[in-house]
Amino acid sequence: MLTAFLFLLSAGAIYVACEYFVNGVEWFGRKLSLGATATGTVLAAFGTALPESAVTFVAVVLGRTPEQKDIGVGAALGGPLVLATIAYAVVGLALWSNRRRLRRADNLVRVEHGRLARDQAWFLGIFVVKCGLGLIAFTWKPWLGVLFLAAYGLYVWRELQDDDTAPEEEELEPLKFQPKALDPALSRVLLQTTLALLVIAIASHTFVKQIEAIGLALQLSPHLVALVLSPVATELPETVNALIWVRQGKERLALANISGAMMIQATIPSALAIFATPWLFDAPLMVAGALTGVAVIALWWLFRRGRVDARWIVPVGALYGVFALYVAWHFAA
Repeated sequence: MLTAFLFLLSAGAIYVACEYFVNGVEWFGRKLSLGATATGTVLAAFGTALPESAVTFVAVVLGRTPEQKDIGVGAALGGPLVLATIAYAVVGLALWSNRRRLRRADNLVRVEHGRLARDQAWFLGIFVVKCGLGLIAFTWKPWLGVLFLAAYGLYVWRELQDDDTAPEEEELEPLKFQPKALDPALSRVLLQTTLALLVIAIASHTFVKQIEAIGLALQLSPHLVALVLSPVATELPETVNALIWVRQGKERLALANISGAMMIQATIPSALAIFATPWLFDAPLMVAGALTGVAVIALWWLFRRGRVDARWIVPVGALYGVFALYVAWHFAA
C-alpha cells in the first residue's frame, strides 16, 4: 500500500512541478532574450536531464561493482530510446487528441521542420559513434569521452545563435509565482523554476524507486526493470513537459525539449560512462541502440519532408514495445 501511495504521489508531484517548471523556464528564456526553440533545447532540456545524468554519474563513478556500473551504461542507452519513441509518440497523440480544443482544422505539427530534421541528423551522427565505441575495446577509449562533451558544447553554442521568437499563439502565460505581473521579477522566475526543478528531481527519484519495488513485487526480472521500466520513469519529466506544452498549443517548445534532452543523453551521460567503464555492449544494449537508430531515421525522414501529420509520429512508440518484448524474451531464455 505504501509503495502504491508513493507511486501515485510522486507521479502527481512530477506533473504539478512540471506545470510550474515549463512556465518558469519560458519566462527565464525571455529574461535571457533566448529564442523560443533555444529555451526548449537548452534550458528546459538541461534542467530536466539533470536527474538522469545524476543517476548515470552515481552508477558509473561511485558504483563499486560491475553490476552497478552496468546500470549507468544502460541508462545512457535507455534514455535516448525512450525519448525517440515514447516521448515523440506522446506528442503526436496529444496533438491529435487536442486538435479541437486548440481549434485546429488539421493535424499538422507546427514546427520548424528543417531545424528538427537537422537536430535528428546531429543526434544520429553522435549516436552512431557512441554505439560503435560500444562494440570494440581499446586502451585509450576513455579519452574519447571528452569529444562527447565538446559535441554538446558545440550544439549549445549553435542553439544559442538562433534568435527565433514565439508566434502569437505561443505567448507566455503569467508567472505562477507572480500572476498579476506583466513582467515578473527575475528573482521570482528563478525561485519558481529552481523549486519546481528540485521537486521534479526528488519526485523522479521516488518514482523510479517505486517502479523498482513494484517490479520486484510482481516478480519481474531485475534486468527487465532496469532496462525497460526504469528508463521510462527517468524520462518522465521530459515527457510530461512535452504533454503540457502540447496542450497549450506549443508543440515547438515540446519537441525542442525532447530534441535537446536527446542530445544531452547522447553526450553527457555517455561521456561519464566512457570515462569510468569499459563501455562494451551486450545483446540488449545493441538492440536498444539499433532501435533508437531506426526511430531517429524515421523522425528525420518525416521532418525532412516538411509537412508532418501528428498521427504519423505515433507509430515510433511501438519500437519501445519491440524492445520490451525482446528484453523479456532474452532474459527468459
